[in-house]
Amino acid sequence: MNTSESLADLVAAEDVLLFVNAAITTTGQREFRSGDSGGMDQQLSLDFLHTYVRVNYRRVYAASLALDINDHNAARIVLGLLESAGEASADERRVEGRLIAARLAVLPPQRVYRLFGAVRRAGINNRRTRAIMRGWLAARPDLGHDAVKYRSGVKTAARHVHLRCPPGAEPLPEVGVFLFRPGKLPRYAHPLLDAWRRAHYEQGAVAELPFTVAEGFAARHGMKRAVFLERAAPRMTRLERLRTQEQRVVEGLGPDADLAVMPLTRLALYVLALPFERRVARRAELTGALRTAARRAAGEHAGSWGRVHAVLDDSFSSSGSGQKRRRPLAVALACHYLLEALAAPGAYRGLWTSGRGDALLVRPWGPTPLGMRILDALEPGPVGSEPDGPRSSGPDRLVIVSDGWDNAPAGLAGEVLRVWRQRLDPGRRTAVVHLNPVYDAGGFDVRRLTTGVPTAGIRDAEDLPALVEIARFAEGRTGAAELYAYLDRRVARFTGEGDGS
Repeated sequence: MNTSESLADLVAAEDVLLFVNAAITTTGQREFRSGDSGGMDQQLSLDFLHTYVRVNYRRVYAASLALDINDHNAARIVLGLLESAGEASADERRVEGRLIAARLAVLPPQRVYRLFGAVRRAGINNRRTRAIMRGWLAARPDLGHDAVKYRSGVKTAARHVHLRCPPGAEPLPEVGVFLFRPGKLPRYAHPLLDAWRRAHYEQGAVAELPFTVAEGFAARHGMKRAVFLERAAPRMTRLERLRTQEQRVVEGLGPDADLAVMPLTRLALYVLALPFERRVARRAELTGALRTAARRAAGEHAGSWGRVHAVLDDSFSSSGSGQKRRRPLAVALACHYLLEALAAPGAYRGLWTSGRGDALLVRPWGPTPLGMRILDALEPGPVGSEPDGPRSSGPDRLVIVSDGWDNAPAGLAGEVLRVWRQRLDPGRRTAVVHLNPVYDAGGFDVRRLTTGVPTAGIRDAEDLPALVEIARFAEGRTGAAELYAYLDRRVARFTGEGDGS
């Protein structure tokens, strides 16, 4: 391969990773350092990246649906592929169709119905698009439930794909009548459809409805919130139950949330929302729940990473924004417990930028002395939670979880890592990776510490093992061919067309 081809491969790999980082971290919401324009800068930045990658790397753009990107960007990719289907070959469209169907199957239904609304507004009404929408609707377990909970979305989708009676409902005519002629039938055979009818005048029927629909009827009937929540609890989804319980617990109004079922990052957000005194009083319970969730997230990777040192950012900027309150700090806290689970037993050491040693009591505070903490992490030091315990000979992996704004002193982190890599560890005995939970709209990427250390965007700590794997392509030691091979394996695994090995 000549120099120009090598350079082209490097540029292609960097463009791909740039887009993947953005698709993982940003949701178009305001970040801590966003200007007065709020999330508008992110929206403009995302618009450019989606268009650029779709036009220049369509294969990669579609393959991103198989990666751990967030739902916001997954929906944008689906819309972009459907809108520009004429730019793809027949083979590309077949692969894209399978990827779209697989991604829609794992997206939350409300997100899919909003996507179908965007499809209709964009005027995308070809046979392929209608087939994808029909297939997804036919796979819904209870379209009658969807018709009640997502009525406008089901109605829009049914009209767009020209369905007289949407498939999957029983009996079929009732859903169509409910959506388009709701006052025609005196009663419905489907229990939810009939509960919706009765809830207009019968308070007892409110508790039979999906929670988000029942809330409106409860307010109409003047039901007390506590009484309504108690009656509605059996019909809430897991996330609805968590949201209501978290709010009530933080306010001291009700029973605790079920910590055993909380995903790791969400559990970290819940812990950070509690006052210090409640965290201290429930230390054993909260720590046990975080470690259980971390072991669940680590899965088959648990205990396989050897000696792991982490630098975790709890500076003031980790407080996030009004739209993403405490999100960066929650990601760091969740990564702390996940890395502890991934490390060999007793071989983990976590260092917070504030110098705190109690992870359960972290709070956003102070500057970001990343360079000093990285120096501490690269030196041999105590492992485990006891400062006087056994000492390691240095880490096998160093993981840095931070927004990358190294400011105490500025630039020290990048210089430390550069000297470490070039002078002290040229053989790369220690694997270093930077995970950044904050998108920098101005740079079209997450902020990096130095060119010699791979950086990956992160939104949920649960994705950490996969992100560390893909971050290695940013080191420049592998070419575009290896990156494309990795994407092909992920696509095959995601669409069920192979074991992905």
